Amino acid sequence: MTLLIRGHNYRFEMENICRLFLPQEKVVVPETEEERAGAEGVLAVTTLDNRGEETVVRCSLRLEDFREELSCQVDNSHPAYSEECERQMATLLYRLFVRLFGQEQDWGIVTGVRPIKLLRRLVRLYGRKEALRYYREKLLVSEKKTALALETLKQEDAILALSRPDSFSLYVSIPFCPSRCDYCSFVSQTVTRAAKLMPAYVELLARELTETGRIAAALGLRLETIYFGGGTPTTLTAEQLTLLLETVEKSFDLSQLREYTVEAGRPDTVTAEKFQALKAAGVSRISINPQTLQNRVLETIGRRHTVEQFYDAYNLARRCGMNHINTDLIAGLPGDDYPGFADTVRGILTLDPESVTVHTLSMKRASNLVVQRRADYSGGGEAARMVALSTEELPKAGYRPYYLYRQSRTAGNQENVGWSKPGHEGLYNVYIMDETHTILGCGAGAVTKLKQPGTDYLERIFNFKFPYEYNSRFQEMLNRKAGIQEFYKKYGCAGGQAIEGSR
Repeated sequence: MTLLIRGHNYRFEMENICRLFLPQEKVVVPETEEERAGAEGVLAVTTLDNRGEETVVRCSLRLEDFREELSCQVDNSHPAYSEECERQMATLLYRLFVRLFGQEQDWGIVTGVRPIKLLRRLVRLYGRKEALRYYREKLLVSEKKTALALETLKQEDAILALSRPDSFSLYVSIPFCPSRCDYCSFVSQTVTRAAKLMPAYVELLARELTETGRIAAALGLRLETIYFGGGTPTTLTAEQLTLLLETVEKSFDLSQLREYTVEAGRPDTVTAEKFQALKAAGVSRISINPQTLQNRVLETIGRRHTVEQFYDAYNLARRCGMNHINTDLIAGLPGDDYPGFADTVRGILTLDPESVTVHTLSMKRASNLVVQRRADYSGGGEAARMVALSTEELPKAGYRPYYLYRQSRTAGNQENVGWSKPGHEGLYNVYIMDETHTILGCGAGAVTKLKQPGTDYLERIFNFKFPYEYNSRFQEMLNRKAGIQEFYKKYGCAGGQAIEGSR
């Protein structure tokens, strides 16, 4: 489709509104009149016309015989003039698409990743009652999603209250998997392709953890949570896991640690020896992810393990003393249907895990579903029914939503929600999603996010994405860690002292 931008800089938001209704189409924004004249298919025109005391906001939409236009006025003295113009333009374009396709969106014109953070900001500005009204009436969010957002906000706020200005979390990246799932877009390598890289990678990662721990200690930072992600950390051998876990213990002060998570996402990677290593190191939370309990769907998505293997892995974890297990599910997977997803939810609930995360399939451009299979997902309505089922069944079983985020190109424009029993919330998930405090990232693809206390300001330090880059350019990457000290010297922190010998 073609999107025309006239007199404003709201391109990003208008593109996102278009993708709500046309997730598989490329949104083209012409730069020349010649390009505009050659537009085919859906044509959206968005215009901002400042007329002195007021501004006229206008949107039109065209597709074959459908040709409609909507407009409104914004007073130029409005206290949030630019924000209001953008909201009104998004609303007009949204309503035109609804007329064209006859379909409302559960999240209205909210297109950002963090709808709970948005609601929190509105509550601070207007109070809870008016914020919820704004959410529903001005942002067009449905009653059900507004209620879900409010319940999630309550759980998140209790978790955020635990963080302090000197708090941080540690993320450790293990970018290896036994195979690549078709829906996955993460930077990860299969074991067969990366076997030669793994020993050196583990040794270098241990060095990076040691240096990062030294910096954190010198700055007087307080470690709240640890998260080993990937990839699949349990792709490593028990010996390699032990080396990294012991390095963390030696390098960081764990006395204030609230949560220690290791993803054991692929059931075909776990052993009793690995679980015992995790338990001995004080790991308090693991994730074992079936995604679905339908073997036919697992085969369709290239998951390379069976439902039976998931049950075996889950039961083994319990026998090894793991008392907080999270399970990930995905609504809208290719080959799945509503009865199959309902069966999956019921099967998971019989296991009684401490937390369940329900994702909605996102058609990522880097995934095999899009790149190799060129899949065109049209099951948004079915996915929405699946998500609705999870929001009905999980609370009945004693689970509460504790964090929520959204992605682009998601089936049915739905969300991803973490559900937990009281006292078993995944703290790291909230901290990373809300951007609450500093995250120190180690490993290939990891991103260090430095949070200025008392503000929303973040600075990022990027590690190399791929394991071979990480290994071959390790010292170059390690030198970037000096940016952590520089940031806290500039903006202040609890300790804030200089680090001897740092580069």
